[in-house]
Amino acid sequence: MSSAPPALTFSGCLQGARIVLPTLPGVAAFAIAFGAGSVQKGLTVWESVAASFFVTAGTAQLLSLELWRDHWTFGSLLTIAAVTATVNARFILMGASLQPWLRGISVPVQAASLFLLFEASWLAAEKHRAQGGRDVGVFIGAGIVSWLAWTAATVPGYWIGTLVADPKRFGLDLVLPCFLASLAVVLWRGPRRSGVPWAIAAVVAFLTQTLVPGYVFIVAGSIAGAVAGAVMRERV
Repeated sequence: MSSAPPALTFSGCLQGARIVLPTLPGVAAFAIAFGAGSVQKGLTVWESVAASFFVTAGTAQLLSLELWRDHWTFGSLLTIAAVTATVNARFILMGASLQPWLRGISVPVQAASLFLLFEASWLAAEKHRAQGGRDVGVFIGAGIVSWLAWTAATVPGYWIGTLVADPKRFGLDLVLPCFLASLAVVLWRGPRRSGVPWAIAAVVAFLTQTLVPGYVFIVAGSIAGAVAGAVMRERV
């Protein structure tokens, strides 16, 4: 891969936006579900949109609705904070993987770009880097489109989302996983560098989910995969 400093171009932003376009139906479906769920929890439309705009946490937002309470105690606040932090812990590793790439740009741009860190934008960036690209605009463009789509779809979800509160009825829940799986093919580096770490991550996550209640399996699988990947990289 080129050692040249990263670039940040408008054409790169457009490229990133195009890459994530296939994910938007899935993103919108779950944002609609969040909007519909927020009605049932007594949130206003402005509170729902603000959550999507400022938090933009995807799965964690949907999960937070399940843990939402009419009356909050310190214990319930601690629980929702711990669970959502656990679900989002994967972004620590994802952000760390981008650091060698982003450190060539200004600190304010780095900080702003990490707000746009989603699975789709991260995979779009990794695909671009794996092909020898160095345009940070790909990551930023993919993130902006995902962010705006999630926020915008919350509005119809609030008003009419109860009709499609379950995305599985329409098969839209499969759009995002299928797209992410297709991008994962590009990141494949052979059985040793990719197959072994991915398999270890999957096994650890499955066993943890079976034995430990809650969402610890996400963190356990991520850490196991990262450690295995580092070990295999040293041995190759």
